Amino acid sequence: MAPHRKSRPPSGMGIRTPALATAALTSVALLSQTANASPSEEPKPSMEEVQKKVDDLYQQAGTATEKYNAAKEKTTKQRKRVDTLLDDVAKRTEKLNDAREELGGFAAAQYRTGAAAPDTASLLLADNPQDYFDQSQLMDRLTSRQKEAVDDYGTQQAATARKRQEASESLQTLTTTQSTLKTSKADVQRKLAEARDLLSRLTAEERARLAAIEREKQEEALRKADELARRQAADEEERRRQAATQSTGTSTATATPGTDTSYDAKAAKALAFARAQIGKPYVWGASGPGSYDCSGLTQAAWKAAGVTLPRTTWDQVNAGTTVSVNDARPGDLVFFFDDISHVGVYVGDGMMVHAPKPGAYVREESIYYMPVHSVVRPA
Repeated sequence: MAPHRKSRPPSGMGIRTPALATAALTSVALLSQTANASPSEEPKPSMEEVQKKVDDLYQQAGTATEKYNAAKEKTTKQRKRVDTLLDDVAKRTEKLNDAREELGGFAAAQYRTGAAAPDTASLLLADNPQDYFDQSQLMDRLTSRQKEAVDDYGTQQAATARKRQEASESLQTLTTTQSTLKTSKADVQRKLAEARDLLSRLTAEERARLAAIEREKQEEALRKADELARRQAADEEERRRQAATQSTGTSTATATPGTDTSYDAKAAKALAFARAQIGKPYVWGASGPGSYDCSGLTQAAWKAAGVTLPRTTWDQVNAGTTVSVNDARPGDLVFFFDDISHVGVYVGDGMMVHAPKPGAYVREESIYYMPVHSVVRPA
């Protein structure tokens, strides 16, 4: 008979209680879910954050627009300069050809009178025709009129060469400014596309919330405008009181101290023009008459008053006298943001007329709708 084999007791590793088995299965399930789960999505931004992002994009687009305006203005001026230089070169070249023909006639005449045979090719290619005539022993045979023609030819030749070089350098500059213009235009379009894309992904509820945030922002800006209006009214009353005190016993003052009636007249015309544009669309790079960007509107407004302003906000801010916000008067230019990328025409009582941003229209609004940089009196 085969020997009886005792069964071996199972080892401790083989023992599984129901609780342990359940825990093991749960762990495997969790690990499996973790491995198969997609990466966690970033938390959705709040509507306040969306509003800030949109505002930032519009500001960046405004800055890019001013860069575009500067490049466009420079390109236009450079193109005119190139055209002028090329016209000048063409006229000088024509005169040079006439002078060359005249010199060729002088050389032929000298040859007919017995002088050494002229090397016409050398004459026409000579850097200095006078040197050529000296070397060919013709100079002493020329009349005074002929000598003047030789000198004139040399002068014309040198001047034409300089103008050609100047035209070549101007063309290179034009190419650079055109490249900058193209880059600035693409930058504006990219920022605006990003803002449109962000807004297009909002739900109707989110759009309503965004509109509510905008209203709150407008109300706060109007509150600050009212505060400024009260301060300005108090300051004006104090100036009148002081003027009345100073005029006691003397002739009555004809104007309030600190005012300039000539400026007020121009400012009234500029402000009237700006208000007449209310309702026209903002279009970046536009300066009227059907649409405007911010600096295009202020430039056109003051042009209506007979004052020429530069095209960009960065140049307009230096085109007058800086005053405090409390001293702002109708017609003054109000600039915004640290990079001075926006401007409006001050109306009074803390309000302005400006071309706000893409998708909006020229409108009257509190100057506190955006952070004020400075106030400038342009005339």
